[in-house]
Amino acid sequence: MKKLGLILLLMSLIFSCSSNAKKEATNIALIESYIDAVEDLDYDTMASLLDERYYGYGPSYGDSINKAEAVEKWKFNTEAMYESVEYVKSRNAAFTLADGDNQGEWISNWAELTITYKDDIGEVTIWANTVYQIENAKIVKSITFYNEADALYQLGYLIY
Repeated sequence: MKKLGLILLLMSLIFSCSSNAKKEATNIALIESYIDAVEDLDYDTMASLLDERYYGYGPSYGDSINKAEAVEKWKFNTEAMYESVEYVKSRNAAFTLADGDNQGEWISNWAELTITYKDDIGEVTIWANTVYQIENAKIVKSITFYNEADALYQLGYLIY
């Protein structure tokens, strides 16, 4: 009887570990699909991967945006300003917060981005970090960090 209990315990541990790894892989694939949609200027796919409750923060402290605004902002930026956005280097890591206000499943994406502006304005390369909260196979929250001043400096602006 003890052997059966031990076997059942080991099986449940193996199942829970493989189940968690599968969920993390699924969440990473979701974020990779979102990044592909950003690079491909595929606004419909971007919108389909964002939950109706989506809220994005950053890069500045006071910046915040909902789903409709996020898709429209990308659409405006790519039609009016950006020639392209390329994730030159991109790495993802999954983690779970067990408690607190931001409890849940998250994916952190660290990337080197190259943004080429239209009308020969220039090109910038930035380091960016975005963390995405995932619920029910949708992105419900994102927090983005990058140095806006560095991007402006690369375009020739002087910051005093």
